[in-house]
Amino acid sequence: MDPKALKDAVNQTMPFGKYAGRKLIHLPEPYLVWFNKQGFPEGKLGQQLALMYEVKLNGMETMLQPLIND
Repeated sequence: MDPKALKDAVNQTMPFGKYAGRKLIHLPEPYLVWFNKQGFPEGKLGQQLALMYEVKLNGMETMLQPLIND
C-alpha cells in the first residue's frame, strides 16, 4: 500500500450524495457496505471508497486518525 495514496484516501471528501463534503474516513460503515453491494464508482473515487470499506471492515479507523488533515 502506497502511504501517500492512503493519506489521500483518508482526506478525500465525498463529492456527492447524502454525505457530500465528509471525509471518506468519516463515512458511516453502512454507507460503505451499501456501495460494496451496489458497486463502487469507477476510477480513483471508487478505489478510495473500496479502501475505506476495507479499513472500516477491519476496524482500522483509529490507526489512521493521525493521517487526517484538519
